[in-house]
Amino acid sequence: MATEAFTIAVVCSSNMNRSMESHAFLSKKGFNVRSFGTGDKVKLPGITPDKPNIYDFGCSYDEIYKDLYNKDTSYYTQNGLLNMLDRNRRIKQYPERFQECKEQFSVVITCEERVYDQVLECILQSFGNKPVHIVNIDIQDNHEEATLGAFLICELVSLFSRSGDLDNDIDQLIDKYEEKCHQPIFYCVLFY
Repeated sequence: MATEAFTIAVVCSSNMNRSMESHAFLSKKGFNVRSFGTGDKVKLPGITPDKPNIYDFGCSYDEIYKDLYNKDTSYYTQNGLLNMLDRNRRIKQYPERFQECKEQFSVVITCEERVYDQVLECILQSFGNKPVHIVNIDIQDNHEEATLGAFLICELVSLFSRSGDLDNDIDQLIDKYEEKCHQPIFYCVLFY
């Protein structure tokens, strides 16, 4: 498949950890990739579990970094959030919401079942004849699993990108991936 025609979206809930780790990894491998979240707000852990840090989509990674830095530099350095935000602001300016994106992709990869359902719901509201392959790979929302998940997503995207006819080959490619990685995934094709 021609590289410029093969576009990828990676989607998690807040466009902070899992989608951004995969975005960074796929970009380094030369893929045309964007990342998104599907939540109503961007949510990050707070100092106590009952008080998360909540931001609007569109609030820059830099602003979020400075806010957490000013709240408790030591705590947010220790739990890895400042390092994650520093990575994110080197990739793009701010977290984006999938439901507000007008771009169409060849493949959309989600990082949890709830996000997969939200992406399906969003795409089902549009009408068209361009196929989009939607795949879910469950990835726990922590730094280690996000890194491992980026490798798994890259493995799958690499299989897809080498296909001469993804629409016809995708079922066999997903079977091959599941067998090799022992990672069950959800998949469907929709049109927009």
